[in-house]
Amino acid sequence: MAEDGAGGKSLVVRGLHCEVGGKEILKGVDITIHQGELTALMGPNGSGKSTLSYALMGHPKYKVTAGTATLDGKDLLTMTVDQRARAGLFLGFQYPQEVSGLSLSKFLWTAYMQRHTAETADSDLFGKTLDTNMRTLGLENSFLKRSLNEGFSGGEKKRVEVLQMATLDPLFAILDEPDSGLDIDAVRSVGEAVARYQNPKIGILVITHYQRILKFLNPDRVHVMVDGAIVRSGGKELAEELEAKGYELGKPVPPGAA
Repeated sequence: MAEDGAGGKSLVVRGLHCEVGGKEILKGVDITIHQGELTALMGPNGSGKSTLSYALMGHPKYKVTAGTATLDGKDLLTMTVDQRARAGLFLGFQYPQEVSGLSLSKFLWTAYMQRHTAETADSDLFGKTLDTNMRTLGLENSFLKRSLNEGFSGGEKKRVEVLQMATLDPLFAILDEPDSGLDIDAVRSVGEAVARYQNPKIGILVITHYQRILKFLNPDRVHVMVDGAIVRSGGKELAEELEAKGYELGKPVPPGAA
């Protein structure tokens, strides 16, 4: 079970149950994401990791049947998707969609305006920040004129997800398998990109099957999800154990033994 008590704001999930199409997937998830920390959530296929991300973001197919989720003390589950985004929650997708006819620059500006009003929006600052983030992520400015994700490689799509996170500057970011489908070089590129944006103002949850992307990050906590619940928790060394021994380590252990 995740710990409480760190400074700053927190995204706190307690006893969360969720079903999809009438089938229960999450069976009482307890996890806390602290601002200023990076948390890794690992587990085998079908364990419920992505379901947790969609449930927290408010996808209508994912029905929360019990439990609570609060962001900075506010009830996340009563908010619409737009309200959750404006409150500071961001989701980076495992399979980013291609959107023909919508340029990357237009998409980013529209997303930025979802969190601002005409009074608080600063187009000059937006442009300068976007330019800096593009250079940091190794993305050429020509990408801004291209349709969102259309013709992008797997690694480019995942770096664009990180670009969105950096542009929107959320309080909490959930990155759903940012390493999936990538070769070794692309995993390094994406991992190093995420690491650049670790800072005291953002809490990041990285969902992954493998320890490989965590080699480029420095997770404060690692949790293991099996069959819809968190069954093990620990530090970075837990991810290394999983890499060596597999998810047999994910079998439940007595409280306090993890």
